[in-house]
Amino acid sequence: MRTARRSTVSAKGPSRTPPELDADMAGLFVTGTDTGVGKTVLSAALLAAMRAAGEEVIAHKPAVTGLGEPPDGEGAPWPADHELLAAAAAMEQEQVTPRRYAAAVAPPLAAEIAGERLTREDVLEGARAAVAAASQADRGRGPRTLVVEGAGGLLSPLADELTVCDLAVALGLGLLIAGRPGLGTINHTLLTLHSARAAGLTVRAVVLTPWPERPSRLEIYNRETIARLGGVEVEVLARADSAEIDELARVGDPLPWRRWLGGRVAVAEPA
Repeated sequence: MRTARRSTVSAKGPSRTPPELDADMAGLFVTGTDTGVGKTVLSAALLAAMRAAGEEVIAHKPAVTGLGEPPDGEGAPWPADHELLAAAAAMEQEQVTPRRYAAAVAPPLAAEIAGERLTREDVLEGARAAVAAASQADRGRGPRTLVVEGAGGLLSPLADELTVCDLAVALGLGLLIAGRPGLGTINHTLLTLHSARAAGLTVRAVVLTPWPERPSRLEIYNRETIARLGGVEVEVLARADSAEIDELARVGDPLPWRRWLGGRVAVAEPA
């Protein structure tokens, strides 16, 4: 009988780093300090900016929830996460996110409410498909750049035995942490940064979003303090005025994504 594998990082602390498997691709994993902090807009902005620069891209989000909820805010509603990522990457929505649920809760519970069971293997199977798609040369070009967005924060569950952090470790991609620029972000961001490093992840940068045209003294202080106390690069993403691809590319273009991509990355199985 196969014993259950333990999560790479939990509230109890990190376990061993999983072994690496052979792979050859460039990419980024986007997580956040919480839910609703701008991960999807950041991911879509990166994808749009990369495509505008001539890069071939693949987007992947293992699960999306809350599709049965009414739109938030005023004005024209933004697309759902998988719809926005698919548009930014010029992919089919089903290719981007294989698991989609109505309830606005963590993916395992959303699946349970829908009468399904979301397993660790389900999530890993979707990630393997994304890796395979990114690794395939297209029209004589090299492997495509993979951008993966988690669901919720870094320690949020994707399945009963798999967290967002576990998936990030398995993929071995450089990590971006999306966070709010306002009050409370210092603690949330540094905790996420600590957990990521404890798991052996390479944190490329923190990205505060949406960053206002005229940041307040508090927002400037938060950015400087996270950089100083966290020993991390802190970039900002301006507010996108719409979900149009050109607008996403505009706000994503100033981000140093070429430097973040760096060299090649490896894929690993979670411990």
